[in-house]
Amino acid sequence: MLLKRTATCGELTSEAVGRAVVLNGWVDAYRDFGGLVFIDLRDRYGITQIVFEPDAGAELQAQARELRNEYVIGVKGTVAKRLAGRENLKLKTGEIEVRASDLVIYNATPTPPFEMHGPEPNEELRLTYRYLDLRRPSMARIFETRHRLAQLMRKVMCEQGFMEFETPILGRSTPEGARDFLVASRLHAGHFYALPQSPQLYKQLLMVSGFDRYFQIARCFRDEDLRANRQPEFTQLDVEMSFVDDHDVTSTMEHLVAEMAREFTGQELTLPLPRIDYHDAVERFGSDRPDLRYGVELKDLKELATLTEFKVFKDAIAAGKRIRGICVPGAGGRYSRKDIDGLTEFISGMGAKGLAWLKVEDQGQVAGSIGKFITPEARALLFERFSPAPGDLILIVADTQAVSGLALSSLRSKLAAELDLYDKNAFHYAWVVRFPLFAWDAEENRYVAEHHPFTMPLFEDLPLLDSDPAKVRAQAYDLVINGEEAGGGTIRCHDPAIQSRIFSLLGLTPEQANEKFGFLLGALKNGAPPHGGIALGFDRLVMLYCGLDNIRDCIAFPKTAKGTDLMTGAPGTVEPKQLKELHIRPLERL
Repeated sequence: MLLKRTATCGELTSEAVGRAVVLNGWVDAYRDFGGLVFIDLRDRYGITQIVFEPDAGAELQAQARELRNEYVIGVKGTVAKRLAGRENLKLKTGEIEVRASDLVIYNATPTPPFEMHGPEPNEELRLTYRYLDLRRPSMARIFETRHRLAQLMRKVMCEQGFMEFETPILGRSTPEGARDFLVASRLHAGHFYALPQSPQLYKQLLMVSGFDRYFQIARCFRDEDLRANRQPEFTQLDVEMSFVDDHDVTSTMEHLVAEMAREFTGQELTLPLPRIDYHDAVERFGSDRPDLRYGVELKDLKELATLTEFKVFKDAIAAGKRIRGICVPGAGGRYSRKDIDGLTEFISGMGAKGLAWLKVEDQGQVAGSIGKFITPEARALLFERFSPAPGDLILIVADTQAVSGLALSSLRSKLAAELDLYDKNAFHYAWVVRFPLFAWDAEENRYVAEHHPFTMPLFEDLPLLDSDPAKVRAQAYDLVINGEEAGGGTIRCHDPAIQSRIFSLLGLTPEQANEKFGFLLGALKNGAPPHGGIALGFDRLVMLYCGLDNIRDCIAFPKTAKGTDLMTGAPGTVEPKQLKELHIRPLERL
């Protein structure tokens, strides 16, 4: 028998007293007091207390005593006021209970592998039983936020005149950075589809088609090494606009950012958001996605090579490297020599060969690993750059631009979190703009695209494409929230001549460019408007607004760090017949 639900477990209040209801859900807790049996019944909306009284009959009470946690049941009964002093004011339903008159057990389940309200299970167990993990109320709240974010995005984009499109999942493999996931074609032997790393080319073609405002909550796929905030399949809000410059794109998206801040944090943003030049970001913070909730900025200390006799500094400058440092408030009194040795080991994994340190003492004195080398002139330089107070800790790295930036940026983030230098519940939003158009790949001995190969250079830098490509800046912009890249976009090349020059600098011959991107070049020649767009990391935004450290927690059925699905066993083997149909010969087992 099916008892059809007339109310959820999260909606009944004292206003419903006397009402006959039917609730469905899972047994969240069970208590037997001899004459009375109580259960808490849970669904995704909340919890309601159910009581099985002696007056309801011995048969019903006996049936209730069979219940255990996570049994799936239906209960019919009457809403009643709880006894005075027995209310649970933490729950919306805490003033009432349902006095049961009928019970149906739909599924008598075995003891679950973990408790729904207990300590968080280990991740392997959670992912193996993901369907149970998602029952936990803490997980349910995350996916309610995810749903609300998707609805908010659609609402705001539609209000601004954007049309929602779907683009193909089965497309062509193009060299856009990460590895493609490939799908063999049964009908075309030796040919493959590629799953989209993004809808980049399709949305540009939509601009050529005249659909000047496009958006899509798109599924994307990249076969790359995984980490806490990266998955092989992910979701992004994909946006493209015609007849715009970078300010048009960022100001349009700021309306959405402001709505998200208001909805999920209660924060009223001041627009426009701050804009930081890429060069300034990496110089001041060592990163192109700086956390701006606190200071602790990097300072150039190249003069220490001449103001001290410390050989490491002199050798670094002679080799064309950088000397840079940070001053961490209060860390000098909190971190022992052993702790600082741990910081040195921490940055060694980033390629840094050492960490010089000084603790600031009273009366303007400093002491530490390089204290004996600090002359009065060097001390004056440090105080001029950092304005330190007694108890502060100065950390210095002498290495290449990349290594010193990564090491100090990582130390900056680590120590700020450990020392509570900022409000963990605060959100700071900013744009980082004018990225380099190219990055140099030493392994392949050629330029690669910093963002993607369809990015328009700054107009004033166009002459540098021929004379000095490394100095060409892009019309590119990233949205940074609390040190996370929440989104990135560019103005695209609508001029086929400029696009062809960029392909050439990326090492593609005209024949290769035509083979890979002939359809795009053809479209650009047939009336492409100036256009640009952005993609916001949907999963990453959910992670930020839910205060999570791992993106897997906000994806319903994620992969492990090794790209496996512990619940279904994917990836798995397939039948030889299937491989034969796809014209694939299986490799011998290694």
